[in-house]
Amino acid sequence: MHILLTRPLEDSLEMISKFKSLGHQVSHLPLLEIESVNHEIINFADYKAIVFTSANAIKFLNLRDIDKKILCFCVGASTEKKAKTVGFQNIISAEGNVRNLKELILQNFDKKNGKMIYVSGDTISTELDRELLHEGININRLINYKTTHIKNFDATFVSELRIKIPDIVYIYSQNSALSFLKFIKLNKIENLWMNTNLMCISEKTSSILNEIKWKKIFLFHPGEEEFLLYKI
Repeated sequence: MHILLTRPLEDSLEMISKFKSLGHQVSHLPLLEIESVNHEIINFADYKAIVFTSANAIKFLNLRDIDKKILCFCVGASTEKKAKTVGFQNIISAEGNVRNLKELILQNFDKKNGKMIYVSGDTISTELDRELLHEGININRLINYKTTHIKNFDATFVSELRIKIPDIVYIYSQNSALSFLKFIKLNKIENLWMNTNLMCISEKTSSILNEIKWKKIFLFHPGEEEFLLYKI
């Protein structure tokens, strides 16, 4: 099968290698540029727990002054993997779903213990910090990276894509879905996806691309990409 991956290259290398080893053709179309942003100095000793809904939040965080034994909540397997890589030891992970993460936090964090900090990008699909504040948890949000839509795409890549439209496309965020829709319209290829299976991380993400006619739409959690190949 021909598979199109849309995350930044660093986040896609392992999946590219895995799919190619299984004999699939893999194309890579990064849709977003991710970069760090300046933020206020944080005394992490003031917090009893830290929350991540993206591996990028860990990537762009100054980890030098953070006690790696702090209670660490992660949205899913890829974020948990990144947290382990940089040394966090006390990790509780959800299944790639912010709703599940919220419930895990409510079950495993005693709000009487103190504050927690939520580290994220500038764009989030669910205002987790506000929802937890509503539950009585003292939480601050730290934005340490931002995403921008890539606007210029390689003409040769687009031409080759027209010739062989992928059988599967993986989309990991609402922001990526918006960028992919712009890419499709910019290149006037709206009517070429009827035999393509769209894999989206949530219903909100897939709804952005509903105006395009797909063969079928699947929802998935990060880490399930290979498993999905056997469902189509």
